[in-house]
Amino acid sequence: MFEVYVDGLAFPEAARWHDGSLWFSDMHGGTVYRAPGPGEATAVVDVPGHPGGLGWLPDGRLLVVSMHDRRLMRLDPGGLSEVADLGGVATWHCNDMVVDRAGRAYVGNFGDDSVPPDPVTPAALARVDPDGTVTVAASGLEFPNGAAISPDGRALVVAETRARPPRLTRFDVGRDGALTGRRVFAQFDSESPDGICLDAQRAVWFASWSTNEVVRVRDGGEIVERRSTGAAGAYSCALGGPDGRTLFVSVAATWQPEAARRKRTGQILAGRVDVPG
Repeated sequence: MFEVYVDGLAFPEAARWHDGSLWFSDMHGGTVYRAPGPGEATAVVDVPGHPGGLGWLPDGRLLVVSMHDRRLMRLDPGGLSEVADLGGVATWHCNDMVVDRAGRAYVGNFGDDSVPPDPVTPAALARVDPDGTVTVAASGLEFPNGAAISPDGRALVVAETRARPPRLTRFDVGRDGALTGRRVFAQFDSESPDGICLDAQRAVWFASWSTNEVVRVRDGGEIVERRSTGAAGAYSCALGGPDGRTLFVSVAATWQPEAARRKRTGQILAGRVDVPG
């Protein structure tokens, strides 16, 4: 069962637990929020280009994807500054991101402006090094979306939301951040994995907007748990809380930007799980 943690949002996405709080982007609302407790969401920064994926540098500074202008931004004491222009890699809007312990950011993009059920143009996963250098980390991904890195830093899992069939893809991560050893972690029939997180048993929780649920799956494709989000689509998830056993899920009744801003059905839900993050 879930309880409402935050409500009244346009379209919450990119949930991450960091430094004792849940952080998330209200994508269509244009603001990054921090929520240390239920109903305690506080605006951190406005992102005119629509905020997407979130992460942190080793020194604690926030990184945020500016989706529509395809840039990676850093929150400095004086405000947002550009880390990198992703337009040379991203062929359409950027979206989710994961940042490793060295401060390397892996950023996905939509591929093109099509919508399901139309096929999507394969896209590249961008890597941004701490000095701002942008390279292609992996190519030929079908809507690279939510991503997570294992605690030892040696594996990266990314959701290919609009692959046929939809899947989670795993890579080995080298000491230099290079991705190799690409293989399928799990693939699905009706589920569409969006945002993801890893638990302590290296199973993946993923938000499935096509089936209005969050799903826990093991490497190889065994689905071990499902939790419904009711009438709202699920778009991202994160494990956190004081003991790591709270599953936070970003949900909304619509992803259409104008309707999302008008209706503000977006919520963060929270529920307890057995295996911590």
